[in-house]
Amino acid sequence: MSAPQFGRLLTAMVTPFGADGTIDFDAAASLARFLASEGSEGLVLAGSTGEGSALSDEEKLALFTCVANEVSIPVLAGTTSSDTARSVALTAQVASTGVAGVLATTPAYARPSQSGISAHLSAVANSTALPVMLYDIPSRTGRKIASSTTIELVRQHSNIVALKDASADLVSAAHTKAVLGDALDLYSGDDSLLLAFLAVGAVGVVSVAAHWAGPEFAELIASANAGDWARARVLNERLFESCAFESTEQYPNPLPSKAALRALGQAVGQCRLPLGPSDDTLDGAAKRVVTSLRASRG
Repeated sequence: MSAPQFGRLLTAMVTPFGADGTIDFDAAASLARFLASEGSEGLVLAGSTGEGSALSDEEKLALFTCVANEVSIPVLAGTTSSDTARSVALTAQVASTGVAGVLATTPAYARPSQSGISAHLSAVANSTALPVMLYDIPSRTGRKIASSTTIELVRQHSNIVALKDASADLVSAAHTKAVLGDALDLYSGDDSLLLAFLAVGAVGVVSVAAHWAGPEFAELIASANAGDWARARVLNERLFESCAFESTEQYPNPLPSKAALRALGQAVGQCRLPLGPSDDTLDGAAKRVVTSLRASRG
């Protein structure tokens, strides 16, 4: 089995901010190195976990350059928004930052038809020679990329090579993978569904909880690939608390991730508005989750 070009365990990295609210590039470099040392084989920047919607294009380009120059693992740049022209313009620039690929998300808020989604993602793919990972997250965008749309896009664009599926639609994901086979690397975009996605052909996960649980996710994926599903189930159960913690109604992602990282000594700061800062309740819960998971390692 050949290794996917972006790796099997990717972390959707948070964006560290200083006390003044600006990007802390030193902290970003330190965090990237830490995640690589914890088993991440790739990093995704400026996605939803990276507060991409709160970053300017200039900040994104500087962040991409900083992290891509800091680690040897693949770095994917989140370059898209609801504005197709802006998405195309930013995507066309990122090859110069040293990133290995592009994360292209369904346009949010506009709620386009499947033909509109296809045209938007096609325009993004046409604007770069870099490989592209599609990102389907209807809970944030209001629209799902239909399986037929994904299949059409992959067949029309040789640089669309992967899909991060956070739709929770396993039937659709299984069909897409069955039709496209090795032409598409399927990733679970939901930590809690990783085991199920691996069972239908996913190569790995783009994870949130891997910020503090990288070794567990790496071993789970390796166990499943080796056919040791019993061990994979044990690890899946061990990750239950982390998956439940990573995003809630009161503390949506990435608030919990930043709290967990602060508990680990990573100076990631707080979230920008509209997410806003953490509080003592979340910080205390983060310490308990991180401590419990590390204790389970023995």
